[in-house]
Amino acid sequence: MAAREPLRELRGALCAVLARVRGQTFQVTSQEATKLSLAFSGSALTSAEDCQKLSEDVQSAVIAVATVYYWLPKGQGEMVAGEQSPLYKVLVLSPLHKQTQRLMLSQEQLISTGGVWGACEQVPSLPRDNQAAVASVLAACLGVVKDALEEMEHALVEGQDPYSDIMEDEELGFRGNRDIYWSEADRKLLSSCMGLMKASKACLKKVLGVVKAHGKADSPDQIAQLDDIADIANEISPSVDELALSMYPPVNELAVRLNAAKLASVLKKVLEITKTSHVCPPSEEGWVQFLTGAVDHNMNKIKNFTQGQL
Repeated sequence: MAAREPLRELRGALCAVLARVRGQTFQVTSQEATKLSLAFSGSALTSAEDCQKLSEDVQSAVIAVATVYYWLPKGQGEMVAGEQSPLYKVLVLSPLHKQTQRLMLSQEQLISTGGVWGACEQVPSLPRDNQAAVASVLAACLGVVKDALEEMEHALVEGQDPYSDIMEDEELGFRGNRDIYWSEADRKLLSSCMGLMKASKACLKKVLGVVKAHGKADSPDQIAQLDDIADIANEISPSVDELALSMYPPVNELAVRLNAAKLASVLKKVLEITKTSHVCPPSEEGWVQFLTGAVDHNMNKIKNFTQGQL
């Protein structure tokens, strides 16, 4: 064991050097974006030679950033080094790759430069392993589902007009149009839909909790299991949104039933994948069973309410 100590120290030193190099890479990129914008902020034209130098410097900085991304160990998981990783999204969704496309100062260019600054500033706080990355994904999904649930709860307040924020239009109709309100039958159906949405929130909250408490990224199997959880959990919020949209009047019961079935299927997959993974020890299986039952209960009620649509 003592013989390995120098190797551990060397590994730690190399990791520290790499971390500094990576951090400096993004700082340089931010600085080059600033230089590019400042060069065209005055009335005087920049010489062709200076334009060429600026372009080459920005290009070198962007290539260095791409190199850092390709340094990431692919075996550490899709959420760390794949196309689902936060760093990949920073590279693709930010204007990092657009800075060399135009050398004319404009409002768009200034916004683009600010986008580069923001992207570079995100890098130091990105997740360091797949467990943290998956937890970040789950937390983001949970936030979206919470917002959708709160919006629908507000709209369903007794007597609430779900379109009250839309201005009345003389040609399209007045507020007396009953198509913009829910009937009593609609509200009974939507009560079970809300139960399904609440189960979605509870599911994400519990899965996030066990990933934080028990999630590990020490082996390929553990990393793959975390990726599987993140992949299927990413389907929850779009499914919740689709269900919520179909719940607004005039209610199409068949559309509600189909969207509810899709959400229920996604939730049961999330629960099953979580249950069979390392993040769910026997002590955590109780809530998995409870939420599976809650999903089935609400889905069965929705089927009963919409039986006549088949």
